[in-house]
Amino acid sequence: MKVEIINRPANSVGKVSLGPNESFISEAGAMVAMSGDTRVNTITHKRGSQGGGILKAMKRLLAGESFFVNEFTAGANGGDVYIAPNLSGDMTTLEIKPGETMIVQGGSFMACDPKVNIDLNFGGLKNLFSGEGLFWIQVTGEGQMVMNSFGAIYPIDIDGEHIVDTGHIVAFPSTVNFKVVKANKSLIGSLLGGEGLVCKFTGKGRIWCQSHNAAGFGKTLGPLLRPREA
Repeated sequence: MKVEIINRPANSVGKVSLGPNESFISEAGAMVAMSGDTRVNTITHKRGSQGGGILKAMKRLLAGESFFVNEFTAGANGGDVYIAPNLSGDMTTLEIKPGETMIVQGGSFMACDPKVNIDLNFGGLKNLFSGEGLFWIQVTGEGQMVMNSFGAIYPIDIDGEHIVDTGHIVAFPSTVNFKVVKANKSLIGSLLGGEGLVCKFTGKGRIWCQSHNAAGFGKTLGPLLRPREA
């Protein structure tokens, strides 16, 4: 599985090149185009995963992902599959190493090697109050994972403390801790300043952020949309 990201960062498309009879897993609806002899199998979770397909799929729904995933398998001569996110933005790949755990926000996971395991991560009430929801995606195993973002995606290496607006978090390693704090000294000041609550990361590692906030974009665009005529 070889992934090439093209048209970055505003309208990214991922070109996944597969060897003969090689497979990869993708979010439902992510496929743009593919080689003619590529086989697609729609399943609730990866083959051979522990915990049962239906249970895994229901847990994915809680994290904001789709119930079904697609398994693409190349033909005898290999092939290419093109994938893209729903929102205009960037894509990037991460190499998941054995013993490593990555936490990805719901909606940012796109595709992965069959050896990569996707599970639910309970973030607690601090996630709910931060606007991120109660659950995130927990990624383990070995192999490549493809993520997407709204706007450009970029890494930040931290060693100590770093503060990120809650709507701009894409992924971070489980070895990095975070807590929800006020952007300002006072809650009223935080709300009036438009920042509200933010996430303070502590530790050493690399986190991934996105340049735009999908929720903020929706709030800006919503009042400009004309109501549907009866």
